[in-house]
Amino acid sequence: MQVLIIGGTGLISRGIVKHLRARGAEVTVFNRAQREDTLPPDVKRIRGDRNQFNEFERTMLAARFDVVIDMVCFNSEQAAAVVGAFSGRCQQFIFCSTVCTYGVKAPPGVLIDESFPQEPISEYGRNKVACERIFREMHKLGRFNVTIMRPSHTYGPGAPLIDNLEADAVAWDRIDRGRPVLCAGDGLGLWQSTHRDDVGKLFAYAALNPKTYGQEYNATRDEVVTWRDYYRHVADALGKPAQLAFMPAAWIVRHDPKRFGLLHEITQFHGAYNSSKARRDVPEFKCEVDLTRGAGETFTDMRRRNAWRDSTTDALYQSMMDEAIATGGEPVPA
Repeated sequence: MQVLIIGGTGLISRGIVKHLRARGAEVTVFNRAQREDTLPPDVKRIRGDRNQFNEFERTMLAARFDVVIDMVCFNSEQAAAVVGAFSGRCQQFIFCSTVCTYGVKAPPGVLIDESFPQEPISEYGRNKVACERIFREMHKLGRFNVTIMRPSHTYGPGAPLIDNLEADAVAWDRIDRGRPVLCAGDGLGLWQSTHRDDVGKLFAYAALNPKTYGQEYNATRDEVVTWRDYYRHVADALGKPAQLAFMPAAWIVRHDPKRFGLLHEITQFHGAYNSSKARRDVPEFKCEVDLTRGAGETFTDMRRRNAWRDSTTDALYQSMMDEAIATGGEPVPA
């Protein structure tokens, strides 16, 4: 099986490569070679910029793949270039979309499945919906078989670990130093976190699986936790207890809307999804990495890359904590 990954060195891509190689696939990655490349030497590399659309299409027309997995398609222009490059030239196209396409509403049963209406509130989510529509149309026209994946929060070595407030969280250093951290609301919002290797397994075993053709899948583990649970499990990886001070999301965002954009657009809302359809059609998709173990792996990698954030220099966070405590937000165990 000849597989091309557009991207290939990002977080989920590394999990995909791991499981494709376990299947015996020959893997090629296409990217700008601007990120740390820890892929095995037998993975083929093609260097290029997908946003140079004419050159991208010419490069792709010089090769042929059974499966193309696009991890870095973020707008309709990039999607159109994919159509030009691969229409009629691959058996299956797997698109990495996002659960952000659903928006922030929750169904009566809380868990969102693939039939839930797509009403994104972010530009990122709206652009992914536009890409999905283009690829679904190509599937209907028989240009290639399309499979759409919608991961939620995916984590692991190669990226920082989010907290409830921000993508590159200073909270983990605070917990490691025995300091309290902030959490929005009452900490009972629902959340799902899936390790990159487990998400990668779904992509890898969906490849050339006819059951996945023309289908859309949530790509999350079964376990749903509250934010209190999340902090507690992650703190266990540090061997320290987490102390949480609860404050309204709007209060936190108001202090720095750009820094706390993750909270504003995503994490103040429930993020709980049903992936039973994926497990039905891809039985190999079994999530095996628990949050404490995965957080430990992530922290080790962050320290290796000198990407660990030092909380002692974060005056804004400390001033927010002082204000929260002064107004009655006394920290409590997670």
